[in-house]
Amino acid sequence: MNDLWQQQRDANRKAAEPLAVRMRPRSLEEFAGQQHFLGPGKMLRRMLAADRITSVIFYGPPGTGKTTLSELIAHHTQRAFARANAAAVGVKEVREILDNARRRLELDGKRTIFFLDEIHRFNRAQQDVLLGDVERGIITLIGATTENPFFAINSPLVSRSQIFEFQPLSHDDIKKLLGRAIADEERGYGRWPLQVEEAALEHWAKISDGDARRALTALEIAVLSTIGSTPAMASAEEAAAATEKIVIDLDAAEQSIQKKAVVYDATGDEHYDAASALIKSMRGSDPDAAIYWLAKMLVAGEDPRFIARRIAILASEDIGNADPRAIQVAASAFDITERIGMPECQLTLAQAVIYMATAPKSNATTVAIGAAMKDVREGRTIPVPKHLRDGHYAGAKKLGNATGYKYAHDSATGYVSQDYLGVEKTYYVPTERGYEQRIGQFLEWIRQQDLEARQQSGQDAD
Repeated sequence: MNDLWQQQRDANRKAAEPLAVRMRPRSLEEFAGQQHFLGPGKMLRRMLAADRITSVIFYGPPGTGKTTLSELIAHHTQRAFARANAAAVGVKEVREILDNARRRLELDGKRTIFFLDEIHRFNRAQQDVLLGDVERGIITLIGATTENPFFAINSPLVSRSQIFEFQPLSHDDIKKLLGRAIADEERGYGRWPLQVEEAALEHWAKISDGDARRALTALEIAVLSTIGSTPAMASAEEAAAATEKIVIDLDAAEQSIQKKAVVYDATGDEHYDAASALIKSMRGSDPDAAIYWLAKMLVAGEDPRFIARRIAILASEDIGNADPRAIQVAASAFDITERIGMPECQLTLAQAVIYMATAPKSNATTVAIGAAMKDVREGRTIPVPKHLRDGHYAGAKKLGNATGYKYAHDSATGYVSQDYLGVEKTYYVPTERGYEQRIGQFLEWIRQQDLEARQQSGQDAD
């Protein structure tokens, strides 16, 4: 009798499971995506084939299969499987799991995989509890995180683990998963006269952003809201008796899936990655990419003043004198952003971003100041030549200060040949792009003037 009651309870529990849970792959062959490390001949596949799985960290966005793959690995390797969520357990519960794993290994020789979801939520001290047993092989740790492990996880734990970065599922992967759920008679909707239009599948694949859970949930909502009952709880007879087709069109698909919140931690790696993408897109002269990253940062709530500061830095670092107006645009954008704020300043920032992306590029200023700063810091200091020193104070002339200085405006050209550094050194080398081309021509003229002045000085000495 107890078995009958247990069977009923199991059946009720299974019937309540959402589609995304029911459709979890049951083998590595069914697992979708992540072929860059799970495909034939790739690192994780080789580790599993050789039964040499070590502690790993799965890092990537939600819905890409981190939990599912952990369970599949435990099943494939025939190891015991313990799981916990770092947001819901403390050190005491983790120690119990570790103790059980140690006893299991000592008594039965059976190894344990410990899956710790959201491992980044453990503080440094809590993560340290895992170190000893991970190092001794008492457990094989699989930590899952949406945060960059190099920022969020202890360095000793990272060094003892292989890191695998999960990517969002591709458009085709999502469509295949949806097709499998529609056709599966045991776990999906294969028993029902379900007709899902191609436009609906395309919409889910596009808007789910590579999140399998989100796409399957959208399919489930569309089906349940259309038929008004739960297919998983219906009998086979009811499903077979259904004659009217259940049609899921584009309109139903659009209503079943809501706009996804932008994943963005203003203090974490998403913040730095988006800023890096914005800067590199402007530097790379791609206004379309730059505008997208700007939009993502603004929609996610990034401080617009932070963006304005990055634009100002780029104006000198990557454009410089190839377009001297860039720094003026950046300064104006920063000032206007400070004065008016969001949402109006998004237009100002967009104008500035597009200007920077389409301006001619030069890092000659960056190279010049970097080389000069390096010389000064490393002790290669140069004394100020006497003719350039201040000659206004009492006694300056007696020391020879300012003696022999030539005033540039006394020349008809506004330039006189004169030593301003005391050594032969070139820091600034203009490019041939934008306004720097004219600067280069001017510097070439100056060099010619200096050469002629030296030649004339030599003739006069003779």
